Amino acid sequence: MRGHLFGLTALGTVVLALPLAGCSSGDETEQTTRAPAGPRLLLAASDTVNWQDVSAEIATVDQAQVTARIPGILASLSVREGDLLTKGQVIGRVTDSQLGHQAAAYGAQAAQAEAELKRVRFLHDNGVYADARLEQAQAQAATTRAQYAAANAVTGQGAVVAPASGRVLRADVPAGSPVAPGMAIAVITAGPTIVRLEMPESLADKVHAGSRVTATGFGVGSVIRVYPSISAGKVTADVTMPGIDNRLIGRRVAAKVETGSRKALLVPTTYVTSRFGIDYVTIVARDGSGTQVPVQTAPAAEPGKIEVLSGAGAGDTLVASAKGATGQ
Repeated sequence: MRGHLFGLTALGTVVLALPLAGCSSGDETEQTTRAPAGPRLLLAASDTVNWQDVSAEIATVDQAQVTARIPGILASLSVREGDLLTKGQVIGRVTDSQLGHQAAAYGAQAAQAEAELKRVRFLHDNGVYADARLEQAQAQAATTRAQYAAANAVTGQGAVVAPASGRVLRADVPAGSPVAPGMAIAVITAGPTIVRLEMPESLADKVHAGSRVTATGFGVGSVIRVYPSISAGKVTADVTMPGIDNRLIGRRVAAKVETGSRKALLVPTTYVTSRFGIDYVTIVARDGSGTQVPVQTAPAAEPGKIEVLSGAGAGDTLVASAKGATGQ
């Protein structure tokens, strides 16, 4: 009796399971055969710009040094870092007490020679001295005048003058310091402000004048010069960039430089969906069914597009996501 009841129970379980299995199978078949709606795109490789991350900083085409022209003591310095200068502006003065004494001595000699010349000329005019004596006095007076003028000129070179217009980058020699001829007292910017790139030497043949450069916070510029030398495995290039100034010379910026073109699979962003950090595209099969597959993507240079690196290939037909199809 117990065996008979167990057989009836098992038979009932099988009978109830059959309709449920049939319903489940029907639903799955409907999902796999339903054709996705929305615009479609045949995936094909196209040319795209190849960008390379490089090191960059804000700089000027050149820098000028404000130097001392005579030995002595830096008596005054009237500028600080960040100040704007114009060419020929006096920013300090170097003094040398010995030069002052020499100029005073030459001045006294010149005054004495002028007085002697006046006396000799008077006596010559009255027939006391010959012409040769007058010529000797005139030569002596001319010599002392020249020596006095030269001494004054050297003393005047104590003025520290800006050789170009620009902004002071460094002025770290304090007043009262001894200086020598040619010693840099300050450094100023010279020429227009640019973005200077330092690139691996492998890019030397790929970057040229006219190559585009993007810098974070500034926009797009172009290379104006590639320096014809390599230092420590680096190539240097200058870039004109809108919106930069010389207030922060030496500031590091994130930049990318154009290094040519390559083939890539580019698709509009409306054909890619993201779930839980994974990107998917819907590939349409020959029978019209759609299958979502995960893909590896990367940002593209063209706005509104994304590059597919793997997961889908040229020749696949993609369908836009429902969000993209509705224009949301």
